[in-house]
Amino acid sequence: MGGMSSTRNATPHISDVTSDGAAWLASAGAYPRSTLSLWEERPDAPVVLPCGSAFDVVSAPAIFGRRMLDRLWDDGPGSGPVAEFRGRMLLFAAPGTAQRLPSLLDWEEWSARGREGGRTDEVPPLLCHGAGDAVTVPAPAGAPARSGSRWLVAPDTRQPWLPGPEIMLWAAVRAARAAVRISIFPPADQDAKVYDVSRRR
Repeated sequence: MGGMSSTRNATPHISDVTSDGAAWLASAGAYPRSTLSLWEERPDAPVVLPCGSAFDVVSAPAIFGRRMLDRLWDDGPGSGPVAEFRGRMLLFAAPGTAQRLPSLLDWEEWSARGREGGRTDEVPPLLCHGAGDAVTVPAPAGAPARSGSRWLVAPDTRQPWLPGPEIMLWAAVRAARAAVRISIFPPADQDAKVYDVSRRR
Protein backbone atom coordinates (compact mmCIF):
# COMPACT_ATOMS: atom_id res chain seq x y z
CA MET A 1 0.00 0.00 0.00
CA GLY A 2 1.48 3.34 -1.01
CA GLY A 3 3.27 5.22 1.75
CA MET A 4 2.91 2.44 4.33
CA SER A 5 5.66 0.33 5.83
CA SER A 6 5.36 -3.43 5.46
CA THR A 7 7.80 -4.22 8.29
CA ARG A 8 6.36 -6.12 11.22
CA ASN A 9 7.42 -6.43 14.86
CA ALA A 10 9.43 -3.24 14.72
CA THR A 11 9.16 -0.50 17.29
CA PRO A 12 6.28 1.64 16.01
CA HIS A 13 6.66 5.23 14.97
CA ILE A 14 3.94 7.76 14.30
CA SER A 15 3.10 6.71 10.72
CA ASP A 16 4.00 3.01 10.80
CA VAL A 17 0.55 1.73 9.82
CA THR A 18 1.35 -1.35 7.76
CA SER A 19 -0.77 -2.64 4.89
CA ASP A 20 -2.09 -5.37 7.20
CA GLY A 21 -2.84 -2.78 9.87
CA ALA A 22 -4.74 -0.64 7.38
CA ALA A 23 -6.71 -3.71 6.26
CA TRP A 24 -7.66 -4.41 9.89
CA LEU A 25 -8.83 -0.83 10.42
CA ALA A 26 -10.80 -0.85 7.17
CA SER A 27 -12.46 -4.16 8.13
CA ALA A 28 -14.41 -2.29 10.82
CA GLY A 29 -16.44 -0.44 8.20
CA ALA A 30 -19.20 -1.60 5.89
CA TYR A 31 -17.07 -0.97 2.79
CA PRO A 32 -13.46 -1.96 3.53
CA ARG A 33 -12.38 -1.79 -0.13
CA SER A 34 -13.61 1.80 -0.42
CA THR A 35 -11.64 2.79 2.69
CA LEU A 36 -8.48 1.12 1.38
CA SER A 37 -8.96 2.77 -2.02
CA LEU A 38 -9.30 6.15 -0.34
CA TRP A 39 -6.06 5.54 1.57
CA GLU A 40 -4.31 4.44 -1.62
CA GLU A 41 -5.16 7.83 -3.15
CA ARG A 42 -4.93 9.89 0.03
CA PRO A 43 -2.82 8.21 2.75
CA ASP A 44 -3.09 11.44 4.78
CA ALA A 45 -6.91 11.24 5.09
CA PRO A 46 -8.45 10.45 8.50
CA VAL A 47 -11.65 8.38 8.31
CA VAL A 48 -14.65 7.69 10.53
CA LEU A 49 -15.00 4.00 11.43
CA PRO A 50 -17.68 2.19 13.44
CA CYS A 51 -16.83 0.53 16.75
CA GLY A 52 -18.15 -2.71 18.16
CA SER A 53 -17.07 -5.35 15.63
CA ALA A 54 -13.31 -5.12 15.00
CA PHE A 55 -12.61 -2.96 18.06
CA ASP A 56 -13.96 -0.69 20.78
CA VAL A 57 -12.22 2.56 21.69
CA VAL A 58 -11.59 4.05 25.13
CA SER A 59 -11.03 7.80 24.80
CA ALA A 60 -9.15 9.49 27.65
CA PRO A 61 -7.87 13.03 28.24
CA ALA A 62 -4.41 13.21 26.66
CA ILE A 63 -2.25 13.38 29.80
CA PHE A 64 -4.21 10.70 31.65
CA GLY A 65 -4.30 8.54 28.51
CA ARG A 66 -0.52 8.80 28.26
CA ARG A 67 -0.26 7.59 31.86
CA MET A 68 -2.55 4.66 31.08
CA LEU A 69 -0.41 3.80 28.07
CA ASP A 70 2.77 3.96 30.15
CA ARG A 71 1.25 1.64 32.76
CA LEU A 72 0.22 -0.83 30.06
CA TRP A 73 3.74 -0.96 28.60
CA ASP A 74 5.87 -0.52 31.75
CA ASP A 75 3.97 -2.83 34.12
CA GLY A 76 1.40 -4.67 32.02
CA PRO A 77 0.87 -6.71 28.85
CA GLY A 78 1.28 -3.85 26.35
CA SER A 79 -1.52 -2.24 24.37
CA GLY A 80 -3.42 -2.50 21.17
CA PRO A 81 -3.22 0.36 18.66
CA VAL A 82 -3.27 3.82 20.24
CA ALA A 83 -3.82 7.20 18.60
CA GLU A 84 -3.97 10.83 19.62
CA PHE A 85 -6.87 12.81 18.20
CA ARG A 86 -7.73 16.43 19.06
CA GLY A 87 -6.35 16.38 22.59
CA ARG A 88 -7.58 12.91 23.52
CA MET A 89 -5.94 9.51 23.59
CA LEU A 90 -7.78 6.75 21.72
CA LEU A 91 -6.93 3.33 23.16
CA PHE A 92 -8.22 0.53 20.94
CA ALA A 93 -9.73 -2.30 22.98
CA ALA A 94 -11.48 -5.62 22.49
CA PRO A 95 -15.11 -5.47 21.34
CA GLY A 96 -17.39 -5.40 24.39
CA THR A 97 -14.99 -3.28 26.46
CA ALA A 98 -17.11 -0.13 26.04
CA GLN A 99 -20.12 -1.90 27.52
CA ARG A 100 -18.34 -3.37 30.58
CA LEU A 101 -15.66 -0.82 31.50
CA PRO A 102 -17.96 1.90 32.95
CA SER A 103 -19.55 -0.54 35.44
CA LEU A 104 -16.11 -1.89 36.40
CA LEU A 105 -14.88 1.65 37.04
CA ASP A 106 -17.97 2.40 39.16
CA TRP A 107 -17.43 -0.79 41.17
CA GLU A 108 -13.71 -0.05 41.67
CA GLU A 109 -14.47 3.48 42.92
CA TRP A 110 -17.19 2.24 45.27
CA SER A 111 -15.11 -0.63 46.68
CA ALA A 112 -12.00 1.57 47.07
CA ARG A 113 -14.02 4.11 49.05
CA GLY A 114 -15.28 1.30 51.27
CA ARG A 115 -11.79 -0.13 51.84
CA GLU A 116 -10.15 3.21 52.53
CA GLY A 117 -13.09 4.89 54.26
CA GLY A 118 -12.87 8.00 52.11
CA ARG A 119 -12.05 9.49 48.77
CA THR A 120 -10.06 7.37 46.35
CA ASP A 121 -7.79 8.54 43.53
CA GLU A 122 -10.24 9.48 40.81
CA VAL A 123 -10.17 8.31 37.22
CA PRO A 124 -11.26 11.19 34.95
CA PRO A 125 -14.29 10.57 32.74
CA LEU A 126 -13.43 8.06 30.03
CA LEU A 127 -15.51 7.97 26.84
CA CYS A 128 -16.22 4.37 25.89
CA HIS A 129 -17.14 3.85 22.23
CA GLY A 130 -18.69 0.51 21.32
CA ALA A 131 -21.49 -0.92 19.19
CA GLY A 132 -23.50 1.89 17.61
CA ASP A 133 -20.67 4.43 17.97
CA ALA A 134 -18.05 5.62 15.50
CA VAL A 135 -14.66 7.30 15.89
CA THR A 136 -12.37 9.27 13.63
CA VAL A 137 -9.05 7.48 13.25
CA PRO A 138 -5.85 9.18 12.09
CA ALA A 139 -4.60 8.72 8.57
CA PRO A 140 -2.12 5.90 7.91
CA ALA A 141 0.40 8.57 6.90
CA GLY A 142 0.51 12.32 6.67
CA ALA A 143 1.22 15.42 8.67
CA PRO A 144 0.10 14.97 12.30
CA ALA A 145 0.88 18.59 13.16
CA ARG A 146 -1.66 19.79 10.62
CA SER A 147 -4.44 17.32 11.44
CA GLY A 148 -4.00 17.20 15.21
CA SER A 149 -3.97 13.40 15.08
CA ARG A 150 -1.31 10.71 14.97
CA TRP A 151 -0.62 7.08 15.80
CA LEU A 152 1.39 6.34 18.94
CA VAL A 153 1.10 2.57 18.58
CA ALA A 154 0.21 1.95 14.95
CA PRO A 155 -1.80 -1.05 13.71
CA ASP A 156 0.62 -3.54 12.18
CA THR A 157 -1.34 -6.78 11.76
CA ARG A 158 -4.72 -8.06 10.58
CA GLN A 159 -5.40 -9.54 14.03
CA PRO A 160 -3.92 -7.22 16.66
CA TRP A 161 -4.05 -8.14 20.32
CA LEU A 162 -6.57 -5.85 22.06
CA PRO A 163 -6.89 -5.37 25.83
CA GLY A 164 -10.24 -6.18 27.41
CA PRO A 165 -12.16 -4.26 30.08
CA GLU A 166 -10.26 -5.72 33.07
CA ILE A 167 -6.90 -4.67 31.64
CA MET A 168 -8.21 -1.20 30.81
CA LEU A 169 -9.56 -0.90 34.37
CA TRP A 170 -6.17 -1.97 35.76
CA ALA A 171 -4.38 0.66 33.65
CA ALA A 172 -6.84 3.43 34.57
CA VAL A 173 -6.62 2.74 38.31
CA ARG A 174 -2.82 2.66 38.27
CA ALA A 175 -2.66 5.80 36.15
CA ALA A 176 -4.90 7.57 38.69
CA ARG A 177 -2.64 6.49 41.54
CA ALA A 178 0.47 7.59 39.64
CA ALA A 179 -1.11 11.01 39.00
CA VAL A 180 -0.91 11.75 42.72
CA ARG A 181 2.84 11.19 42.74
CA ILE A 182 3.93 13.01 39.58
CA SER A 183 3.59 16.43 38.02
CA ILE A 184 0.51 17.19 35.95
CA PHE A 185 2.83 18.17 33.11
CA PRO A 186 3.98 15.47 30.67
CA PRO A 187 7.75 14.88 30.43
CA ALA A 188 9.56 17.16 28.02
CA ASP A 189 10.66 14.24 25.84
CA GLN A 190 7.23 12.56 25.65
CA ASP A 191 7.34 12.44 21.83
CA ALA A 192 10.54 10.39 22.00
CA LYS A 193 8.93 7.48 23.86
CA VAL A 194 8.28 4.40 21.74
CA TYR A 195 6.55 1.15 22.60
CA ASP A 196 8.16 -2.14 21.56
CA VAL A 197 5.32 -4.26 20.16
CA SER A 198 7.55 -7.35 20.07
CA ARG A 199 7.23 -7.68 23.88
CA ARG A 200 3.44 -7.46 23.93
CA ARG A 201 1.71 -10.16 26.02
